[in-house]
Amino acid sequence: MMAENFEIVERVGVSSVSISDAIKSAVFGARKERPVAWFEVIQQRGRVADNGDLEYQVTVKVGRKLG
Repeated sequence: MMAENFEIVERVGVSSVSISDAIKSAVFGARKERPVAWFEVIQQRGRVADNGDLEYQVTVKVGRKLG
């Protein structure tokens, strides 16, 4: 039986709606390149624009199966 190998990449997702939407943005963006096996949110943060609007940002580790 062959061992499975994965690569891990970090993606940043951004949304003006929610943390959840920022996660989806990062994961769906990674899926455009290669199927995603799993993800881990490693950082959450936000930004307040000069006009008071909120921006949600997340850093996500994405695991993708190789081969």
